[in-house]
Amino acid sequence: MSGSPLGRTLLVANPAAHSGRGAEGAEFARRFLGSYSSATDGYDVRLTSGPGEATSIAARAVGYDTLVVLGGDGVIHEVVCGLMSLPRERRPRLAVLPLGSGNDYARTLGMARNDVKAAFAQIVRGTPRSVDVGRVNGTYFAETLSFGLDAAIALDTTARRAADTSQEGEALFVTSGLKILSRARKGFACRASFDGGEPRELSPHIFAFQIGPSYGGGFRICPDADPTDGLLDVCLNVRKPALPHLLALFGLARSGRHVHSRAVETRQVRRAQLEFVEAPPCQVDGEALEGTSFSIDVVPAALNVIFP
Repeated sequence: MSGSPLGRTLLVANPAAHSGRGAEGAEFARRFLGSYSSATDGYDVRLTSGPGEATSIAARAVGYDTLVVLGGDGVIHEVVCGLMSLPRERRPRLAVLPLGSGNDYARTLGMARNDVKAAFAQIVRGTPRSVDVGRVNGTYFAETLSFGLDAAIALDTTARRAADTSQEGEALFVTSGLKILSRARKGFACRASFDGGEPRELSPHIFAFQIGPSYGGGFRICPDADPTDGLLDVCLNVRKPALPHLLALFGLARSGRHVHSRAVETRQVRRAQLEFVEAPPCQVDGEALEGTSFSIDVVPAALNVIFP
């Protein structure tokens, strides 16, 4: 590693992020890297043009010291999947310039959100730490995996955002949440085992596995989740709540207070196996995942990520 803060640097930017502000942010980042030459030992910039491209770019990032990703949780998810395809010793450090609607991974890191200048300053002065990455059926996730109503809400949020809604972040998640929850009728029957224990018959409405505390633009579904502890934090409802109670839990989750409800169970695990009777709504870092059988585990200390 060189004496500069970032070494040889690759900037991967999603120009479509945050309703097109990604292009403006990418241009600022390019100017910043060009004018602040002492921050790197040279840099390259790659702009994505479609889904999955960031994964391919990150998978070819061997030889860089730092990969800086500019965009929201979706492009971060793609970059993490690409980096995880490389041997551990060849993965560059990851740095995040958050410019998205949800920015949940940025919250976990403590990064300035939707302020590229402030986030760049944090990166240059920041400290790399080893963080965990989740995995489900071979797909990696940086922040969140969920099944059931919360997954349906996340996927509806993504669809609304794609339709150029004026809402974003938490407000968008709330709008989708009220729509999905108002139609809730039954849970999603499954058999679940944690860390190789005895299988349990469950029928949760909400079932989340987290690396960091939040999803949905700041809803603290697992408020004590730590991305450096080698564990997945799990939250699910174990009682069938009436609709008013379900809506109340949804509101309490904004601050993480839902975990005190007797209807909610939390735990920490290293691995889990879920077998659903019918395919549930499922999201991994906001992207849809289909199936009825899910093998879930955590990859401890998988990436070096810059914290402010």
